[in-house]
Amino acid sequence: MESRRIIPQEGLLGQGAARTSPNGAVVTATFVATAFATAFTIIDPVGMIPLTVSVTAETTPERRAAIVNQAVLVAAVVILVMGIAGKPVLDALGITLPAFTIAGGVLLFLIAVDMLFGRKPGTKQTAEEERDASEAVNPAVFPLAVPMIAGPGTIATVLVLVTLAAGDRIELAIVFAAYASAILATWICMRGASRLLRLIGKTGIHVVTRLFGILLSALAVQFVINGLAATPLLHR
Repeated sequence: MESRRIIPQEGLLGQGAARTSPNGAVVTATFVATAFATAFTIIDPVGMIPLTVSVTAETTPERRAAIVNQAVLVAAVVILVMGIAGKPVLDALGITLPAFTIAGGVLLFLIAVDMLFGRKPGTKQTAEEERDASEAVNPAVFPLAVPMIAGPGTIATVLVLVTLAAGDRIELAIVFAAYASAILATWICMRGASRLLRLIGKTGIHVVTRLFGILLSALAVQFVINGLAATPLLHR
């Protein structure tokens, strides 16, 4: 009879959350889909195209390339640091995985609603930050890297996924690969922003953003449901 090893808070990835040893194909497939869908929808590489064009409109092509490279590098470092240090911080504060999963789901749902209705998410950039950005000499760190790429929503999803991995090296590698892929796609979109904007147009970008919003809203609701299912309140 095949032995089974169940992770803590087993409901957090739905029915596929039980890991089987040595064969964990079902769990890996579920976690891969969740990690990659979450990374790409929350970072939204296509949505970075018009912002990159507007922020770097008065710069030379060489300067624009340098700004994009720096922005992506800074965002990657922020995401990596939060992925490594975030879990110990949550443990030190006494925040449980279900609580953070529910909070992350609520935050992602608010972002998804803004994406669906074509509004600029407040977690990305406020009106005051937008005014400050227009006066910034180097927009690479602010607003491109933070908060547009590595904003609160991105950091929240990284922490949720890292915590869900529960120290499993394979799943941690999957989280790393998912965000690395999303950041690479973001870099490609930002480097070719002017050409891509002419190719697909603003309407195309809005369509893609709304599709991401639908997917993100479903992921957000699932995070909340899974978080609630893992709380002790529902198992008394």
